Amino acid sequence: MRYVPEDEAQEVRDLLKENNIEFFETFAGNWSISVPSLWVSHDEQFEKARELIEEYQIGRTARVKQGLIDRKIKGETLTIAKVFFQNPPRFIFSIIAILIVLYLSLRFFLIF
Repeated sequence: MRYVPEDEAQEVRDLLKENNIEFFETFAGNWSISVPSLWVSHDEQFEKARELIEEYQIGRTARVKQGLIDRKIKGETLTIAKVFFQNPPRFIFSIIAILIVLYLSLRFFLIF
């Protein structure tokens, strides 16, 4: 479950509940060193859970891709120009900060 968007995690939880698959969830803990995941409580339900999740992921992938295509057609995708015009001072400051960090990181190599 690490790096999984909350809406996707909730949809998977709901999917398992709707299909009467008992599961429990582990969390990353205070220092994020544990494995956050969903665990099927009964081994005999594992294959069914795996199939349901695979079908869900195929459907979600298709929905997300279609959403990206729709936003691109409508012109709602972010481009560098749009980001610049939304807040030019922040954009310029970010570029300068990136260049400073790159310089400080690579200055020893640039000397040679």
